[in-house]
Amino acid sequence: MPKEQLRSLLAILLASFLIAGCASSGTPEPIEPSEPPEPTEPTERPPAPPPPPDFDSSGNPFVPGTMRLLERTFYFEFDRAVLMRSDLTALETHAQVLRNNRSRSVVLEGHCDERGTREYNLALGERRANAIRSFLTSAGVSASQIEMVSYGEERPEDPGHDESAWGRNRRGVMIYR
Repeated sequence: MPKEQLRSLLAILLASFLIAGCASSGTPEPIEPSEPPEPTEPTERPPAPPPPPDFDSSGNPFVPGTMRLLERTFYFEFDRAVLMRSDLTALETHAQVLRNNRSRSVVLEGHCDERGTREYNLALGERRANAIRSFLTSAGVSASQIEMVSYGEERPEDPGHDESAWGRNRRGVMIYR
C-alpha cells in the first residue's frame, strides 16, 4: 500500500475512534424523585432598626439618614454677601429638611467682623442673612418658615483682632425652631 493511502486510512480510523468515544449511549439515566423538603417553622426576622431621627434634642437637623449634624454656619469673604460654592450642598440639604418639615422654621443670623461702622455692619449682616434666605426660598422653602436678624459686629464668634478671628466672625448662622 502506498504511503498516501496508509495515511488516509489511518486518519479515517483515528477520526472514527474519536467520534465513537464521544457518542452517548442515548439512554438517559433515570432521575430519582427527591423527597420534598420538610416544612420548617418560619423564622421571625428581627425588627428593622428605626430610622435615625431628623433632629437632635436641641432641634438641630442631622444629615438625612445619618447621625451627623448638618452644618449651620456659613462664612463669607471680607465685605461680601455672596454664598461660597462649598456651602451650596449643605444649604440644599437644609432646604430639603425644611420642605419636609413645614412646621419647622429657622432664624437666619447675619454677622460681621469688627471693621466698619455699626450701621454698615448691620446692613452687611442683613445682606448675608438675605443671601441664605434667597437660596432657601429659590429651593422651595416657604418664606413663612424664615426669619432674619442682623447682629452686625455685636456677637463675634472669635473675640480676637486679627484676620483669623475676623474670618470666623464674617458668617451667617441658621437657628432651627
